[in-house]
Amino acid sequence: MQTPLILEPSQAADSCVIWLHGLGADRYDFEPVAKMLQQQLSKTRFVLPQAPTQPVTINGGWAMPSWYDILAMNPARAISMEQMETSAQTVIGLIENQRDGGIDPARIILAGFSQGGAVVYHTAFLRWQGPLGGLMALSTYAPTFTDDLQIEESRRKLPVLCLHGSQDQVVLPHMGRAAHDALARLDVPVTWHEYPMGHEVMMEEIQDIGAWLKQVLNA
Repeated sequence: MQTPLILEPSQAADSCVIWLHGLGADRYDFEPVAKMLQQQLSKTRFVLPQAPTQPVTINGGWAMPSWYDILAMNPARAISMEQMETSAQTVIGLIENQRDGGIDPARIILAGFSQGGAVVYHTAFLRWQGPLGGLMALSTYAPTFTDDLQIEESRRKLPVLCLHGSQDQVVLPHMGRAAHDALARLDVPVTWHEYPMGHEVMMEEIQDIGAWLKQVLNA
């Protein structure tokens, strides 16, 4: 794995956001957003990992940065589970690195855009066993959530922020909403925000993220 981009805050870090980019992007994709958020979060470190470059079936087999292979658009679960598990282990390794460096995992937020969001959903609710501070799901879906989704009792208190564009033609809004609803049925404290945008990020959304992070981290 390539070295993540790490953005240190202006004061000694007491919290961390691990933020995964989307398909075909890179670790620098959310650097401007992270720096903007750090203007409000003076003690929050941002860790921006880089997905490996590997072939993506739905894109003609072209190699590009991806957290997992997408085998078909339908069904939504037609993905490489082996690569999903590898990416989840990458995220777990990043959590453990921050923990071992002195950050309480209860103050670590997982975030992901599009494919990156699918990985953090899988990691937070189905793989990582320790505490977490929260999860941000941007323009994403949860291909590993089944209809009979079961989660550990400790996960039922994990705050989740779902953000999606109403005009998203890449990850359709109903796919994002399905992940939200699956968690809501399990009484997870999950919030849904929808914006007049496509598969992208807008300023209003960033402002909502900043407010949510300040609340969750008591910053």
